[in-house]
Amino acid sequence: MKKTLLLLSMFFVLLASAAFAGKQDFVLVNKTGVEIHAVYVSPSKSNDWEEDILGDDTLPNGESVEITFDRSENASMWDLRIEDSDGNSIEWSDIPLKKVNKITLTYNQKSGKGTATFD
Repeated sequence: MKKTLLLLSMFFVLLASAAFAGKQDFVLVNKTGVEIHAVYVSPSKSNDWEEDILGDDTLPNGESVEITFDRSENASMWDLRIEDSDGNSIEWSDIPLKKVNKITLTYNQKSGKGTATFD
């Protein structure tokens, strides 16, 4: 009986978590070779960047962070901007976050190009 109640409790916690998650939630993976000091994600139709998601934190190379949205957020297309400690930045536009679970960022130092892979 206790085992059944525990399993039911766990099920309802998972269900509640899913109910409050935004459809745009994703994991951002840093494989750029540098530490990311700022991450901005804004609806593509916006003229301004939202607040830095990392705040006072950073995203070291090889690490990842889960980026979550309010459940009531309904924009489908989003722009992403990252910055390093020197203020160098790379931007990606029109990302269909409702269809993306993970974004992996890489940087080719020879070409100076940043790439994003969407899963």
